[in-house]
Amino acid sequence: MDTAVDHRPMLTLQQATKLTLQLYGMTIIDISTLPSYIDQNFLVVDKENTKYVLKIMNSEESKNDSLLEVQTLAMSFLNQHGLPCQTAMLTTTGKLMNMEEIDCGQGAQTYCVRLMNYLPGKTIAESLVTVQDLYQVGKLAAVIDRTMQQYVSPNLDVLHKNELWSLSNIPLIEGYLSVMDGDPLQEVIKAVIKQYESHVMPKIVSFRKGIIHGDMNDHNVLVTPVDNGRHEVSGVLDFSMLMIDCYVFEVAVTIAYMMMENPSPLDVGGAVLAGWESITVLSDEEKDCLFLLVLGRLCQSLVYGRYHSTKYPDNQKYLLTTAKSGIRLLNKLWELGKKDVERKWFTDAGTFSDK
Repeated sequence: MDTAVDHRPMLTLQQATKLTLQLYGMTIIDISTLPSYIDQNFLVVDKENTKYVLKIMNSEESKNDSLLEVQTLAMSFLNQHGLPCQTAMLTTTGKLMNMEEIDCGQGAQTYCVRLMNYLPGKTIAESLVTVQDLYQVGKLAAVIDRTMQQYVSPNLDVLHKNELWSLSNIPLIEGYLSVMDGDPLQEVIKAVIKQYESHVMPKIVSFRKGIIHGDMNDHNVLVTPVDNGRHEVSGVLDFSMLMIDCYVFEVAVTIAYMMMENPSPLDVGGAVLAGWESITVLSDEEKDCLFLLVLGRLCQSLVYGRYHSTKYPDNQKYLLTTAKSGIRLLNKLWELGKKDVERKWFTDAGTFSDK
């Protein structure tokens, strides 16, 4: 992204209220801001007391309206197949998304605006989930990706983008590593990249591919309590990382993030893997790369989070959400090593039943 221009939308509550009335004919009785990486989210409540999320994309990503349309329709598609995904509401003119020119104090920029339905529950980051809950998360990730195999759109090629966050592009981290200068973790990250290049890259060609959510993190999965301390998944948010990529990457990303705030992070991998494999079994080669792929995502999260926090210091708290846990996790997994961590994950995975 161009550093000279701040691409983030920074609407006032008044601007967001007016925009919602203008596009959706909706009178808001309450509005508040929600956290976001580089977009802007508002929780809005209408006069019927129904909650919605007004989502305004940054102006850089708003340029790619074909991609945003594919993502928006994918959410509706999954919702129609009974999966708990957010969906966009129609504007008064029957559109699922609108490109709006708005001045946030530094000249008019065009932003993609969508009003999403509000899903109940708390994020996994805020919840004390059980390993059985995590099994269900792994299973749901696999069900989403399997269902997306039936998704048809003339614009699917937009999902073949060279994504900075794709786990096939771990070496791209090196271009941002200077933000870690002086941090001892930099050497661990360099070593992870080196092992990834020798161990994972030659095998990627054999991995099965399809459309994946790409960001099943602990802030994008909502859960509600059921009984005995257990939860059920009540929502999957944020399809902005939707891409055509390797299915094993989805498993690795889910494991990496589900470990973040978990008090017993080493118990996470086996649960998520077992849930995933109740729907789609990984090949031996995919399994053999899982450890380094999980480490790769932790490295991406830490380096890119640090990079964006230097660029947007006012949003530092949110951008560095995963930093503390991520550093601890990366060090711990690296110290334990591939063999011991995989033994734990694969042994644990064999103990789950679908209940």
